[in-house]
Amino acid sequence: MVFNRDVLKIDPAEQLEMLSEFIVEQLNAVFRRKGIVVGLSGGVDSACMAAVAVHALGKDKVVGLVLPEMESNPISSAYAIKHAESLGMEYRKVDITPTVDSVLSYKWRDEFVQKLVPEYEPGFRYNITLPTDLLERDSFSFYCLQVQLPDGEMVRKRLNPEEFRSITAFANIKIRSRMIHLYAEADRRNLLVAGTTNRTEFLLGDFCKYGDGGTDIEPITHLYKDQIYQISRHLNVIPEIIDRQPSPDTFSLPVSDQEFFFRIPFEKLDHLLYAWEHGVPAGEAARVLDTSEDAVKRAYKDFTTKHRATAHLREGIRTLKKP
Repeated sequence: MVFNRDVLKIDPAEQLEMLSEFIVEQLNAVFRRKGIVVGLSGGVDSACMAAVAVHALGKDKVVGLVLPEMESNPISSAYAIKHAESLGMEYRKVDITPTVDSVLSYKWRDEFVQKLVPEYEPGFRYNITLPTDLLERDSFSFYCLQVQLPDGEMVRKRLNPEEFRSITAFANIKIRSRMIHLYAEADRRNLLVAGTTNRTEFLLGDFCKYGDGGTDIEPITHLYKDQIYQISRHLNVIPEIIDRQPSPDTFSLPVSDQEFFFRIPFEKLDHLLYAWEHGVPAGEAARVLDTSEDAVKRAYKDFTTKHRATAHLREGIRTLKKP
């Protein structure tokens, strides 16, 4: 295989037809449902999935749910709604705050964060991050809790594994609450729940079991994030979403996907991941991508660790097999 900077380029129209065939087959021959419901996050993956579904089935057979909670970035809902309206598809906005609070309360979360950062008060914004300079130097994958004080000062605390699990448990309840609402809509209206996980996330396990990984079908898991953007531009996804920095939107203080999980800039991530998946020697990948061989080896090691640790998440997911 020849590895070069063009390996991620696809024919969006060809991919669109393949995706459409898969969706139609799953809807009519396998699940036998009336249509599809998609959770619209305001990000490019869900926007692409909704646009593909409308192309495959027509706008009358696709429903979007916009599912914010009290700490979601308001712009996420605004972009999701604008995109749904541009497609002419039905959509509903449902505040999932009561669902989240009924399982693991915001009060419990506030008390836990306050134990870690005494300056924290309910209503203060927070997130958790990883070091983002994996390609520049060796570093441990220690998560850091960041709390923004009212004057803008950032207070940081490195998390041990137990502290990290407690905070992410609350974040994951938000993701799983969205899936509860999607299936409530699907069951009530005899719809299929379509997932929005791309290949970059799928290979490295950046999705939540029984959350965004708990769907009926995952049509886009063979497409790297870069390729999702190619199809999204082909389908005229609104520029606000195309130009937006990818984010999990599960914390009150914004954090990018790079800061929260991937640790590598998106302009390099997919090429490195493709090279790792296809067994490209580190030296060759380094030459093509104009980076050091040590940097590529660090990326490969990180990919291998994440892929192995999240293997259980990928079991039993119904995907369009990668050509």
